[in-house]
Amino acid sequence: MESGTKGDDGEIGGGSGYNDRSVNRAKLNSKLEALLSDPVLADVPKKPTLSDVETLISLELGSGMRLSILRLDGSTFDVVVMNSATVKDLRLAIKKKVNDMEQSTMGHRQISWKHIWANFCLSYQNQKLLDDSSQLQDFGVRNNSQLHFIPHVISKNSGRHSRRKKHRFFHGLSKRS
Repeated sequence: MESGTKGDDGEIGGGSGYNDRSVNRAKLNSKLEALLSDPVLADVPKKPTLSDVETLISLELGSGMRLSILRLDGSTFDVVVMNSATVKDLRLAIKKKVNDMEQSTMGHRQISWKHIWANFCLSYQNQKLLDDSSQLQDFGVRNNSQLHFIPHVISKNSGRHSRRKKHRFFHGLSKRS
């Protein structure tokens, strides 16, 4: 006769062992995979975070918007942001979406977002979205709007110094005459 009790899953044991947790986690993961393979939930990412789920729920409730982003190669992808999102929020959503797409197709690949945002910007109806703190609604962006990536060169008057100028500045402080 066994001294353990019969648990909810029909097995005899203490119920708090390592194997029970790993079995429960495996069951949870298999149920989650089955849910995410449902066509109704096709827009949910493969490894969703709480913010991803909240954003998709807000889209269904009308407090979020789905935006289509047109790449320079002509391909498009969709991102979901809140109605009150700023340009920075959109850039973060694009970064997450593209990184997820690249991971699923090409494995581990690093994208230099600093380089991308230094050379390209988003545009909506010929307006460049440059100010990170501006709300998308200020530009007229609404649900199902299409934004474009366009080439963008930072002007010399923007207040940023190139590495060359920084280099010359600090080397000018040396004792060379």
